[in-house]
Amino acid sequence: MEKGGDWVRDGDNASHILTAVARPLAGRLPAIAAGLAEQILAEDGAYAALVAPAELRDTILHNLGQAMTSILDRSEDRPVDLSDAAWTGRTRAEQGLPLSSLQDAYRRGCRLLWQAMIETVAEEYPASLPDLLPCVGDLWDIVDLLVGAVADAYQEAESERLARDGERRNAVLDVLLGGPGADFPVGGGAGLVAEASAFLGLAERGRYAVAVVRSVGRGAGLPRDRGYSATGGFHILWRIRADHEVGLISLGSDEVAEPARLLEEQGVAAGISPVVGSLAELARARWLAEIALQTCAPDTDEVVVLDRRLPVALVAAQPDLAERLRTVVLGPVLRLPPVERDLLLDTVTAWLDAGGSAAGAAATLFCHRNTVLNRLRRIEDLTARSITDPRAMIELALAVEAARR
Repeated sequence: MEKGGDWVRDGDNASHILTAVARPLAGRLPAIAAGLAEQILAEDGAYAALVAPAELRDTILHNLGQAMTSILDRSEDRPVDLSDAAWTGRTRAEQGLPLSSLQDAYRRGCRLLWQAMIETVAEEYPASLPDLLPCVGDLWDIVDLLVGAVADAYQEAESERLARDGERRNAVLDVLLGGPGADFPVGGGAGLVAEASAFLGLAERGRYAVAVVRSVGRGAGLPRDRGYSATGGFHILWRIRADHEVGLISLGSDEVAEPARLLEEQGVAAGISPVVGSLAELARARWLAEIALQTCAPDTDEVVVLDRRLPVALVAAQPDLAERLRTVVLGPVLRLPPVERDLLLDTVTAWLDAGGSAAGAAATLFCHRNTVLNRLRRIEDLTARSITDPRAMIELALAVEAARR
């Protein structure tokens, strides 16, 4: 075969033509890489923000050469080396470049490579252009292989990154919330809050609360990621554990009633802390949320905001004192036979729940109002505490709550 002439018809013409034009084609690649890099940086903001121009140009040039080699390997039934494509996919994933941008760059590069192949053969061996046609299928097979290898490596790296970020996120949340694993070395001291703020994207000072959800056996479909936002702007970062889930609530302009409503819709038992003003106060907020959860009646799906149940929270927060209060105030009642004991406790509970209304308690208990009053007098006699004495009534109400628990 001579330049400008016809091919000697022996062997695989596509393979021979690629070999023959390899050098002049390689000479075109630097200009192609520079031009494509310039176009990508001008048109794709992700590339412009994440990849330096020289790095992008050099990578495109290398990958064009690898694609050219792969086409030749394919035409001669040799295995295609996909390691460079995998490296590029992993590198761009670690840089945070969108996969769609990366795949588009590969496809554009391969189109330009095919155009350069046609132009080179047309200049070097114009009569042999028809022999180049078998390379079309090989080229697009190569495109599929390269883009697939890029995507596989990218997704693998992304999964690894997300796993690392998830572990780090959980460790930071544990430290902020004072939960298990709080000794994880994320900075400590004054630097902890600043580091957590930067990592989680939360302001050091703001309006925060904590929710603790009882999740045993419920599998509640709670919104898990920080992307959840209500109309007012709150969002929740969840820390999931075997028997409970802790949510760091960034309230924005919302009140705690908004996340409380969300949890009520999910049908879970939860306690919510008061609002605190900084990330540094979250550990105490978590403790208060746990106290609020302890005030929930057993086996109920109840969402409790601590500030709405402070007297009961006092009992829950001090179990030893609560037990002493129960024994001292209600001791004579508790020593009665079980049927009589439970009847009196149910009566005073219904009366308290009805706001001190004997008629309201009677409606709940399906008895006459006078029956309720008689039972209340019986409790007064046994406890030596009058329900008309405010101080005695406080003791009695707290003792009944301790007994209910």
